[in-house]
Amino acid sequence: MNTHKRIFVLRILLSVLASNFAAVGQTATSQPAPVRQIVDGTAIHSVKVQNNSLNSKLMSRDMPYRVVLPRNYSAIKADGPRYSVIYLLHGLTGHFDNWTDRTALAEYASKHNFIIVTPEGDNGWYTDSVSVPNDKYESYIVKELIPEIDKTFRTVADRDHRAIAGLSMGGYGAIKFGMKYPEMFSLAGSFSGALGVATFGEGIRDAAFMKTITTIYGPAESETRKANDLFGIVRTSTSEKIKSMPFFYIDCGSEDFLFQNNRDFVTLLLEKKVPHEFRQLPGSHNWAFWNSQVKEFLEVADSRLKK
Repeated sequence: MNTHKRIFVLRILLSVLASNFAAVGQTATSQPAPVRQIVDGTAIHSVKVQNNSLNSKLMSRDMPYRVVLPRNYSAIKADGPRYSVIYLLHGLTGHFDNWTDRTALAEYASKHNFIIVTPEGDNGWYTDSVSVPNDKYESYIVKELIPEIDKTFRTVADRDHRAIAGLSMGGYGAIKFGMKYPEMFSLAGSFSGALGVATFGEGIRDAAFMKTITTIYGPAESETRKANDLFGIVRTSTSEKIKSMPFFYIDCGSEDFLFQNNRDFVTLLLEKKVPHEFRQLPGSHNWAFWNSQVKEFLEVADSRLKK
């Protein structure tokens, strides 16, 4: 295929990609919500769901987050048992309450002993913005939110007891956190992850979608794009760096518009001998798929996080 044909095909693919991202919110809405909207402090399936807010100095604003506490967690027992923590990241156009409102997470969590945190990430790709000084989504989670959770709740505050995962934009963010901060996480997971987003650019016709990318990453070939390109991080990682990385769990539905992007990334992981598990199964980019896969991820976390 000559260069002009390659560019033409790439533009078509990126145009379809942008259209699908823009439609994620509508697609999600068309899926039946497995559980009702959860109100702060609700006890459901023997777990407690709490809304919280952190006054972030890095973000210069209050950042909401939600916590699902284990069934036997008691806030009044300062010397009570401590728990592993799982951070679940939402997708583009989503918010911190999506995981508990749009999936049966509370029910699934009742069968495990994790503290689960669902932070707010706006449309920030869990990356420090090159153009908006106070949109430091990556630094906020690593430098402020995680220390706040460890201070506020009875966690086991180490790598062996901490995991991170997410859907779509959040899947990209979770894998990126695992690769850039391997000392903080022993497990990182992605459901339908937008794993190649840092290289998206020319050919995307959806202006709103493209703005989320350029606002965060800047123009093509910017240093921020290079520093946050998952494919680039893997390609340039030494064997020692790879040994330090957490275990990666990746899944994607075979009807998902991001399926090939995920397959390409997993192929690279295999080439570089990065420890991981990839699940390819029927499904699309919607809440029905994410509802089923977050349940699976909790089982994986139960077997991999230190007891």
